[in-house]
Amino acid sequence: MIAGVCAGLAERWGWQPNKVRLLFVLSCLLPGPQVLIYIALWLIMPDRGH
Repeated sequence: MIAGVCAGLAERWGWQPNKVRLLFVLSCLLPGPQVLIYIALWLIMPDRGH
């Protein structure tokens, strides 16, 4: 919902966007670079191009 990263990944894998968002939020409870990966994907992923 912030940058469309989770929705883009969900579209790529054929999953529901809310499922990917939930997995991301749950993964943030674990130690690791999740937020940095999100920001990197935000910069790397192409725009949808409406």
